[in-house]
Amino acid sequence: MIDKADITGLILAGGRGSRMGGVDKGLQNYQGMPMAVQALLRLSPQVGHTMINANRNLSAYEAMGVPVWPDTLPDYAGPLAGLAAGLERCETPYLVTVPCDCPRFPLDLVERLAEGLAQHDADIAMAATLQNGQMRTQPVFCLLKSALLPSLIGFLQSGQRKIDAWTATHRCVEVSFDDAQAFAGANTLAELQQLQI
Repeated sequence: MIDKADITGLILAGGRGSRMGGVDKGLQNYQGMPMAVQALLRLSPQVGHTMINANRNLSAYEAMGVPVWPDTLPDYAGPLAGLAAGLERCETPYLVTVPCDCPRFPLDLVERLAEGLAQHDADIAMAATLQNGQMRTQPVFCLLKSALLPSLIGFLQSGQRKIDAWTATHRCVEVSFDDAQAFAGANTLAELQQLQI
């Protein structure tokens, strides 16, 4: 089994928030706290170390008490750029990522991803949920080996940005979670209001 001390948790809060009118999603309130704080409170007990990837309002994120790293690529290059920033700073053998805008992800997320990774000798373990009768991966909820950094840097330097295209080049395992609602995200202000109910 993978010891949680060997896993660093990364909260991805580096997006443009364009579907939310350009606001910084991680700083939007969910049940009285910024969503990034909610994610931090859920993720921290599951891992040995935590950090945040953010590209603006850095002092607000730094006030959350963990290291904050911006993308090294310009122009909000997407979740893989945030993943690369996290891997570059990761000092443990494994990194797990969660997005800042899904404040109800499972409290056993990391444990179950780690089990799947170890059992299948995979490079990457991704959460998957049943939606409309089909298994759907949640690629930003993933646990991966830190040794994948050179592969990811090469992929990004080739101009590619799609997370599925990169993960497909490695041994991946999908870990099934029953509660699809636990992975419900707030991409718009209306979805954020819906989550509060």
